[in-house]
Amino acid sequence: MAKTYQYCVAENWGKGFIDHNESSRITFVGLPGNVWQVPAYNKHGNLWIAKVAGSVKTLSEAQAIVSAEVTASQNSWDALSDEQKANSTRPADITLED
Repeated sequence: MAKTYQYCVAENWGKGFIDHNESSRITFVGLPGNVWQVPAYNKHGNLWIAKVAGSVKTLSEAQAIVSAEVTASQNSWDALSDEQKANSTRPADITLED
């Protein structure tokens, strides 16, 4: 099966991080831990990763980063009082796609 996505770590600095032209050409998914999912084998995606000084990660590296962030969020949620938990939902596990 062909690889569908690639992953990188890049900190979102706000306006200009993803511009209008990029958002119309690339499907971005932002994940916990500043991990970004972009289409594999896509020149526009590769140019964007270079623009934001993204650090390309393997699927397993990206999954480890995302899982660590989700676990930390789950632990924080678990520590809330029952009253506080009533106003939110526990963060769900995220499984990345290849």
